Amino acid sequence: MTHTTTDQPTRGASGALVPVLAFAGIVVAVMQTLLVPVIKDLPQLLGTAPSNATWVLTSTLLSGAVATPIMGRLGDLYGKRRMLILSLAVMVVGALVSALTSQLLTMIVGRTLQGFAMGAIPLGIGLMRDMLPREKLGSAMALMSSSIGVGGGLALPAAALVAQHMNWHALFYGAAGLGVLSIALTLLVVPESPMRAEGSFDVVGALGLSTGLVLLLLPITKGSDWGWSSGTTLGLFAASVAVLLLWGVFELRHSAPLVDLRTTARPAVLFTNLASIMVGVSFYVVSLVLPQLLQLPKATGYGLGQSMVAAGLLVAPLGLTMMFTAPVYARLSAKYGPKTTLILGLLIIAIGYGAGLGLMSAPWQSLVIAVVLGAGIGLAYSSLPALIVGAVPASETGAANGLNTLMRSIGTSVSSAVIGMVLANTANNVGGVEIPTMHGFRVSFLIATGAVAVGLVLALFLPKRSLPAAEAAQHTQLRASSEEDAALVTAEEVLRGFRGRVLSAQGVPVARAKVTLIDRRGRQAGATLSGDDGTYALAVPAEGAYVLAAMAVGHGPLASSATHAGDERAVDLDLSLPGETVSA
Repeated sequence: MTHTTTDQPTRGASGALVPVLAFAGIVVAVMQTLLVPVIKDLPQLLGTAPSNATWVLTSTLLSGAVATPIMGRLGDLYGKRRMLILSLAVMVVGALVSALTSQLLTMIVGRTLQGFAMGAIPLGIGLMRDMLPREKLGSAMALMSSSIGVGGGLALPAAALVAQHMNWHALFYGAAGLGVLSIALTLLVVPESPMRAEGSFDVVGALGLSTGLVLLLLPITKGSDWGWSSGTTLGLFAASVAVLLLWGVFELRHSAPLVDLRTTARPAVLFTNLASIMVGVSFYVVSLVLPQLLQLPKATGYGLGQSMVAAGLLVAPLGLTMMFTAPVYARLSAKYGPKTTLILGLLIIAIGYGAGLGLMSAPWQSLVIAVVLGAGIGLAYSSLPALIVGAVPASETGAANGLNTLMRSIGTSVSSAVIGMVLANTANNVGGVEIPTMHGFRVSFLIATGAVAVGLVLALFLPKRSLPAAEAAQHTQLRASSEEDAALVTAEEVLRGFRGRVLSAQGVPVARAKVTLIDRRGRQAGATLSGDDGTYALAVPAEGAYVLAAMAVGHGPLASSATHAGDERAVDLDLSLPGETVSA
């Protein structure tokens, strides 16, 4: 077993930690939204066919989907701050490559590198879990999770303004500058997390997942160009199913998998991830429909005749409202739990899309839709990481949130493909130009409403929330009124739990070392003091993954991950403390 040294005082992180990590999330969203104002002009700007120009967007999507779970796992193993900086650095290189070229292939390479920034979201959430006290964690994770929407909402009008008045390459220079600023702030403010997962990096698992995702997302994003019933599209879908099945079998047999599928199969994780796909679909529909409706000329009879910048400003409240819902979410979640806030968010999204079916005839109505949908999506997005973090061991936070972010990306990819197909098939051809119709916009909103309904059903299947932190603490106090009383439990008396000896780096028993048992929700499940011969024993309340934290005067603290099957037996686990006290 690989032990992890940790220094508890690092949890007293700077007050700037949350804003700096949320800013990294906003930078990622800016990178994603960067080219939206110039999508229709890309074929001319790159001197290529429209079907080739879409690879500039598809490449970022594919690399982001691949990088998200991989960077999450690497963060768990080797340090989340380190991997966050690496993700942002790769994005900066990609932005500079794109800024210096008008060649299609070079641009695709640059955009592929930019996609690696997607790993910043799960890494940021993981850092928050490791660094922040529980009372601040809910609102912090909510802000980090909704930063994608916030950045997207703010980037649309800004990118439109730049595209309208400057060379379009300036968009990439701006993104590179934001990336450098984010790296600098992270280096200055964010300490490295002390938490480390066990094992090594699963290279075969990473290659298998990457291949399976590319084979799945390629036909989703290019199906309308290739034909949904074409041999290429169907062949790639079949290949993705085969590869992902083989990957799943391999991961289940691997001792240190890239993605712990057994954890992923838990109802709390499984239904959260499936609901995330639906939230991703609902978020992207409004981002695709509203800007087009606003910019279509009034001569169409339904277009609202707004400029590119005005349309961006009218859609911007979508992201801003998401940001303002983060503190509201924290209060609601503390009282009712993240499952309830997810359901509430989905209900608000459904109301927004339902109202949107009849509110498409004036710019102010688009503003109302953006605000309502922003509030609902903000609540839903904020709930997702809390549900995941509450269901997985601390050492798997990065990888699990990476997988959840991936599910949202798959939702946006499916949404992009389906809505693109709907708008194309319902468009009118006017002088050789395809003009989206009001019928197409309404069908898109109906699809989004259907996705939200499916998400609601999935959310209802989520397990009920566990005891709030205060109640859990009271139960813990009842089990052991003091550390001294708990220390009276001998190793022989513990039938279901962990027992062993606390040793120094030289193998000498350490007396009166404090040993704390932390459950997968980050809550204390028990505490004791080691005996004169270094022995300790702690009972476990249930099966699952735990962290045993040990500290003693004159020694560095230690955190060691361990799993208990929940049966009537004691797991023997010696805890070896580092020789020197680690300074805060």
